[in-house]
This record gives sequence, structure tokens and C-alpha cells, in this order.
Amino acid sequence: MNEKIALAVIGGSGLYDFPGLQDKWTIEVNTPFGKPSSQILIGSLGQRRIAFLARHGIGHQISPTEVNYRSNIYALKLLGVQNIISVSACGSLQEEFAPGDIVVPDQLFDNTNNRVRSFFENGIVAHVGVGDPFCHRLNLDIFQALADSGAKKVHQGGKLLTIEGPRFSTKAESNIYRSWGMSLIGMTASPEAFLAREAEMCYSIMAHVTDYDVWHSIESPVSVDMVLQVLKNNTKVASEAIIRLIPKLNDEPDCSCASALESAIITKKEFISEESIMNLDAIIGKYIH
Repeated sequence: MNEKIALAVIGGSGLYDFPGLQDKWTIEVNTPFGKPSSQILIGSLGQRRIAFLARHGIGHQISPTEVNYRSNIYALKLLGVQNIISVSACGSLQEEFAPGDIVVPDQLFDNTNNRVRSFFENGIVAHVGVGDPFCHRLNLDIFQALADSGAKKVHQGGKLLTIEGPRFSTKAESNIYRSWGMSLIGMTASPEAFLAREAEMCYSIMAHVTDYDVWHSIESPVSVDMVLQVLKNNTKVASEAIIRLIPKLNDEPDCSCASALESAIITKKEFISEESIMNLDAIIGKYIH
């Protein structure tokens, strides 16, 4: 493929395709970490190429814990993607984030307990900075694109908590998360955001608030139907925002995401095994050769 892919969209619950793409085809990508969740759909929006990956597989066959996050991010890296937008369903932990709102979070709390969180293993140690886990430049562009697209209400910033899932929270858990100051709750941002940073890619989330989490006294129990209905209603806005975002994207972004590994790899070159080089060459090869 000669044309550079300007953007990859990772679709969460209820989003298994990206409407509006023209000249579409799918591609199978194999990685050292296994196959991605689905074939990658590639198409055009205007003059730019877009990639789409269904995080849970086509038809939602993969639970949040079972998603092969490393393979998904690695596959997009192999295709030359620099910018990733995750379109995700989230519950609200604060009154001001109402169902139907869209949030572009700026902070992330990883409360998962059963996931592989790094590409680096088998003889390579890297400590990547994620004080600000989402790309600030991409966050600003997404927020503006959403604001220009007629979204009901868009919030700039918020603290997103990732739980293991696939079950929803108990009331005790939900209230604890609220007391921590968390804004939103979801099941897939971690480790996806951290792996994107290790892969030196720009990553942001378009979080669709599908419900108040179970803490809310007047809210009916969270259901899959509630989640899917909100996402269905917001799909048009999300698509319009991404169409508006595309012309703003630079092939060479002016942010620090693309150089995240420059001072992160601690293992000396002479101690890196051949197996490690084979497994991670596509991501960190320029630093170990």
C-alpha cells in the first residue's frame, strides 16, 4: 500500500464498521503477538486513507479481557498509522456527564488486573512516560471537530477509569470510584493507550456516555441495550467529527508521541537478545540497531 493512512479508528461496543468510507477493502495482518481482533478495513474519506479495526471482533465476540491489545496496536503500527481514535462506550461517574454526552478524556486510571500492559519483555526493559496518557494535540483537534459537528454536548477533559470487566460494577465499587474523583468508567482504554504510547503513536478517545453507572439512585440498571442505543444515536456525529478532523491531521505530528521511546529503553544494546529484536523490530528497531 503506497498511500499513507492518516488515521485509524478503533471501534468499541456496537461499532463494527465505519460509515462513509469509500473505495474499501480489508486486509489480514499477522503480528508476533497473534492476529488482531478483526480484519482491518481500509478506505477513503475525501483524499485521505482511513483504517478501521473492530476491537471486539465483528459481531462482538471478544470480551474486554480477551482482546489482544498488543496485536491490535502492533498491526496498526505495521500499516504506518500515526494517529488513533478510539470510539468507546463509557458509563458516567459524575452528574455533569450525562447519557448522550461525548467526552474527550485527558486522564486515565488503570484498575484492571489481568492484562499484558507492555510490548517490552524477553530481555528488553523500557519505562515509557505516560503522565499525560492521551495525545494533547489530537485531543484538541477531536474536541473542536466534535463541537463543529453538532454534538449534543461535548466535554473537554475528564478522568477515565478502566475496570477489568466484563461484568458491570457493584454499587460499592461505583461509589468508591466516584470518591476517587473519576469521571467515567470503561473496560478497554487500558492497556490500549499505554501500548500506543510505547509504539510512538498518537492516541485519543472519543468516549460516548451511555449511562450513569450504578451509583446513580434514579438510574435503571445498566444494560447492553442502553449502551447500543446511545452509540447508534451518536454514530452520525462521530462520523461527521472524524470527517472534519481528517484535513487537520499532519503526517508528521508536532507532538512528543512519536519520540516516546528516545529515553525510555534502559537495557543496553549488547544485552538485547535476537528473539527480542525479531519480536519488536517494527516498533523499536531504530533504537537498537
